[in-house]
Amino acid sequence: MVETVWHCNVAASLDGKIARPDGGVDDWLAAEYPAENFGFDAFLADAGAILMGRATYDALRRLGDWPYPGKPTIVVTTRPLPDPPPAVEARSGDMAGVAGELEGRGHRRVWIAGGGRVIRSMIAIGKFDVLEMALIPTVLGEGIPLFPPGTGGLDLRLVKCEAKARGALHLVYERVA
Repeated sequence: MVETVWHCNVAASLDGKIARPDGGVDDWLAAEYPAENFGFDAFLADAGAILMGRATYDALRRLGDWPYPGKPTIVVTTRPLPDPPPAVEARSGDMAGVAGELEGRGHRRVWIAGGGRVIRSMIAIGKFDVLEMALIPTVLGEGIPLFPPGTGGLDLRLVKCEAKARGALHLVYERVA
């Protein structure tokens, strides 16, 4: 059986926010710091599946066309998904069960896309192996935290730190065994 790597790839402000309070990122992230500059296309090609929360899903749907066509995606939600894109499924309940389902499908790498509550849940069940982030040199003040209150401890070691345009950093951490 293939061992699954649980890989969170995210952008965050210096104060640890992944979005504005309304979920928006366009004014501080998308235009100035395109994901392609941080190796996102290669990362996405290597990810076998995506795991995300409902707020992240809803924010992506507001942008228009689904950005990950054909990529198996599980949205953690208690509400039905009206007219989801192909390969997008809703799941509720126990995160360990959701993780087990993805592992059972044989995915080598699963992208933990967020938001913070999904990240917190995956840390809690020990399914968080890699944190890859674009650290953006801005302070949002208010916003959605990468690690919300109640997130358990996690020891990481830095394996990559690369300076990018306009003072951003591309960081990769791995969980300490």
